[in-house]
Amino acid sequence: MPASDDAALPLHRQPGFLSFLLSRLAAVFAMQIQAVVVAWQVYDITRDAMSLAYVGLAQFIPMVLLLLPAGDVVDRFARKRILQLSWAVQGLCSALLLLIAQTDPQNVVPIYLVLALFGCGRAFTGPTLQSMLPNLVPRAQLPQAIALNSSIMKIAVITGPLLGGGLYALGGGRLAYAVCLGCFIVALAFLLWVPVRFVEKAKALESTAWQRFSAGIAYIRHQPIILGAISLDLFAVLLGGVVALLPIYAQEVLQVGAQGLGALRSAIAVGALLMGLYLGVKGITRRAGHVMFASVAVFGLANLVFALSHLFWVSMLAMLVAGAADMVSVYVRTTLIQLATPDAMRGRVNAVNMLFIGSSNELGEFRAGSMAAAMGAVPAALIGGVGTLAVVATWMKLFPTLRRVDRFDDAR
Repeated sequence: MPASDDAALPLHRQPGFLSFLLSRLAAVFAMQIQAVVVAWQVYDITRDAMSLAYVGLAQFIPMVLLLLPAGDVVDRFARKRILQLSWAVQGLCSALLLLIAQTDPQNVVPIYLVLALFGCGRAFTGPTLQSMLPNLVPRAQLPQAIALNSSIMKIAVITGPLLGGGLYALGGGRLAYAVCLGCFIVALAFLLWVPVRFVEKAKALESTAWQRFSAGIAYIRHQPIILGAISLDLFAVLLGGVVALLPIYAQEVLQVGAQGLGALRSAIAVGALLMGLYLGVKGITRRAGHVMFASVAVFGLANLVFALSHLFWVSMLAMLVAGAADMVSVYVRTTLIQLATPDAMRGRVNAVNMLFIGSSNELGEFRAGSMAAAMGAVPAALIGGVGTLAVVATWMKLFPTLRRVDRFDDAR
């Protein structure tokens, strides 16, 4: 579809963009509310901390196994329809959890089975959302759209858990899961009003699934901008993340209790939200590669400050800066990957990206927790911050093409 007329419109007036944001916001609210309520309900039944680990595992394993096949599906079929089906599956899971909650369950196995189905649905949601956004807005407005989309989603990340806890306190799991189901229905309703306008002409894909998957991996391997951006995030978060250590710091180092822990986690999201809103208005127009490397370095330095701090306000400020720096990195990385990838390859490339992001978060928490158990929380956080800075220095040498990217359009 010609973009000449629509390119002159501001982003908020682009047909379907606001509907897309509202649709995704409703779905993220449902996911955040459900995550809190499921964890609370499972622990309330079992009183076993290990049961909470299985909550994450039940969703993570099917999601990881299906991400790469999902990327292939996203490149072959209508993305809007795939998103509708994946959210419908997740809404079905909310309905099943609602039915389970009405029976006053004493066994958590049915809940784990529903969560596994929920993870299957999420496997298709991630690459579809990432691949669909460039099909909704003109190319010139894609960086702004990515920033606004990311920052608005932080609203749900910040307020969703609070709302989930309040709903559970008011009406237990039945009320909370009913609200989750309603949110998914709202998400599907808003999605009906989203037109898919900017789609490249379909190309003949490789004949077998293995050939299509191999083509996606080969494309990433031979594109230093994409490979460098994806792997930089993987190793920076794997080494530098401190989220898993926040409970230890709140209790033993800063001595601020559960409320302080909540404040530290919120500070990360607030920093990301504020930076995302700023990027949505101002954006980054030059030296994109340098800005991305600088933001990851600031992320590492902020984590180092947090690791050494014994003052709560300093730790809060460090987490705020870390969240803002991470948002800059996400903004630049996501924009470069989207613009450097042909539309026919976006599903597979974004599936690999989502796989790396999921692995870095999960393995990063394992790295931080195991190192803290072996040598203490402060050394674990220090090593992580130093490791992030080392990754930045190494990747700047390994991927000079990524470092030299000036304008986003250079990625193409």
